[in-house]
Amino acid sequence: MKKHYIIYCTASFAAAITVSVGSIDAQPAYLDASRPVEERVEDALSRMTLEEKVAMIHAQSKFSSPGVPRLGIPENRMSDGPHGVRAEVAWNSWESAGWTNDAGTAFPCLEALAATWNRDLAFRYGKALGEEALYRGKNVLLGPGVNIVRTPLCGRNHEYMGEDPYLAGQMAVPYIRGVQQNKVSACVKHFALNNQEERRLSYNAEVDERTLHEIYLPAFKAAVQDAGVWAVMGAYNKYLGEHCCHNKYLLCDILKGDWGFDGVVVSDWGGTHDTMQAIRNGLDMEFGTNTDGLSIETDTPYNEYYLADPYLELIENGTAGTEELDDKVRRVLRLIFRTTMAEDRGFGSFASPEHSALARTVAEEGIVLLKNRNGSLPLNPDKAGKVLVVGGNAILKTSWGGGSAELKPEHEITPLEGIREYVRKNCPGTVTVTYEQGYRWDRPDLGDSLRFAAVAKAKDCDVVLYFGGLQKWDGKDGESIDRQEYGLPYGQDKLISDLADANPNLNVILVAASAVAMPWADKAQSITYAWYSGSEAGNAIAEVIFGDVNPSGKLPFTIYRDLADCGAHATGAYSRDSDTAEYREGMYVGYRWTDLKGTAPLYPFGYGLSYTAFEYSGVKLSRQEISLSDLDDGEEITVSLTVRNTGERDGKETVQIYVRDVKSSLERPYKELKGFEKVSVPAGGQAEVNISLGKDAFACYDDVDDCWKVEPGRFEILAGHSSDGITGKARLEIRQ
Repeated sequence: MKKHYIIYCTASFAAAITVSVGSIDAQPAYLDASRPVEERVEDALSRMTLEEKVAMIHAQSKFSSPGVPRLGIPENRMSDGPHGVRAEVAWNSWESAGWTNDAGTAFPCLEALAATWNRDLAFRYGKALGEEALYRGKNVLLGPGVNIVRTPLCGRNHEYMGEDPYLAGQMAVPYIRGVQQNKVSACVKHFALNNQEERRLSYNAEVDERTLHEIYLPAFKAAVQDAGVWAVMGAYNKYLGEHCCHNKYLLCDILKGDWGFDGVVVSDWGGTHDTMQAIRNGLDMEFGTNTDGLSIETDTPYNEYYLADPYLELIENGTAGTEELDDKVRRVLRLIFRTTMAEDRGFGSFASPEHSALARTVAEEGIVLLKNRNGSLPLNPDKAGKVLVVGGNAILKTSWGGGSAELKPEHEITPLEGIREYVRKNCPGTVTVTYEQGYRWDRPDLGDSLRFAAVAKAKDCDVVLYFGGLQKWDGKDGESIDRQEYGLPYGQDKLISDLADANPNLNVILVAASAVAMPWADKAQSITYAWYSGSEAGNAIAEVIFGDVNPSGKLPFTIYRDLADCGAHATGAYSRDSDTAEYREGMYVGYRWTDLKGTAPLYPFGYGLSYTAFEYSGVKLSRQEISLSDLDDGEEITVSLTVRNTGERDGKETVQIYVRDVKSSLERPYKELKGFEKVSVPAGGQAEVNISLGKDAFACYDDVDDCWKVEPGRFEILAGHSSDGITGKARLEIRQ
């Protein structure tokens, strides 16, 4: 049998092949993938012209930047987004490129991934994303997003990993490692303080130094120092009066200085505003929307970018030197040699059955069961009877929309499709499914009539499954505009209340990625948070509703009873109308704020129920005291406890460890998450859990001395199933 091979290569690779084949004995060092990256970087840099260097640091299309064809160095090709490889756009516009082979796998949004509290799943998720990017010819994937959820109203919360910096960092690190295992760079974003979408291009974040280091930087630091991320994207907003895409303090002093980042800093699209600031303040690659990255159009658009011809002119007239340019080019070359020109780079895979199965697993583990009165869920396939599905979100495909997070999935199963298919396969004779829309986002004039029809049908059914929530649209849960209200839009609160009055067996499933008000919570039998769960959303939801999957997700953020219970809103700090964003709540974000004020949230950070029950016992430490010098030497404290499954179903539980500094000279939150582990526990069985705490778990940032420090004294180690569900504690003494 003859074997046929197809070789695909860009023009740059063709040049590289010509160079190497034509002069094997004199192959340049930069073309030898077996040589050290730094040796290759210096060799390539020495061969480049000034014009080639400048060309390499700015875009040539919406999502690519030039290589050096003369030297066989390929271009960089990037893609949104954080939970799937975006469909191809046209070379020089945001219109679709019209491809028919760019429909991939839509993975659950990053909030859903964070809700799994499963580091292994985060790695597999990242690895699959890297495989899809690799197959599509991309060498940079623009994600993950690790900005902290400061307010439920932020339009891009679905792209982030919750309110806690430790959780965000712990989930981002394996994600990044998974992506980069494929010789595809992750690009962690948006650095930094991009915590709202309103006025994102202009607002200046005013935040104290300690809050910056303790809340808003740790996940980025973990991405750089623990995961070794190869690219970082700057944020649109300002900090200290400078745009974050060319911000000396953030990029030069912290990122490249203190943290030793050796990768590339990429501008957000249109986030560059000044050539000289971009030269001096740490930006390496400029991308944008129009000619100057913002608004102007010409026949040669990308030559007009701030780091294009304007930069070249400053060098030629002596206003700027080439030292900064060479540093930028070194970083871009380093990116290329780590990715496209790396040794043993594979081919990836796209929209594969394996990726769909993984997307389904992540969706299943991320779904959070918030309430389950009298065991309303799971539904019994033999007894459920007449099931009425209500709600526009039952038929909404949520992978589209959301700006940079928009995806073109090869398939997407809606909740209604998933439930109907489950019933068809498993209980066709005992369960019937009917549907009423209940509300339409595009026809508010039909609100009353649709609500009346759904309520009337509910009276004649055994079970009501209401699918509501938000959508990845402007003003709801999408990029560029924050949500306009904490409550559910389109009159859903009234609809849910009326359905509960008509049929007490009402089960609410929320499709969203931010906390929402739930004035009807007492009326619902069960409440399930199902996120934007991607290609396999409907199948995953059906498996949980009918009990084939035991839910194990935990909230990555606090669900407040009222928006005024959130620190950013309680202090009046959040504003849609000001170009100054004041972080008056300081370090008290999420559960830190509710702890401070003694406010009971509707559902706390880290909360999530199961179809079984767990008990914790025997919380103990490997030692009851430790010296500062031992911590400095890398010694750790191990927290041990037993988790017992007291129910009749196998299940998974996430053990959370919080640390409390009992007495500190510096003000500190009551407790902070510093460890967690997700474990599988069989029915009637138990699991031994061991979680290690190092120096970082006890440190706080001293903004007077500009350093992290651990103060001697007494600490409490708190173990529980949520921030408000502490079930055991132990004491630790840290000696001088």
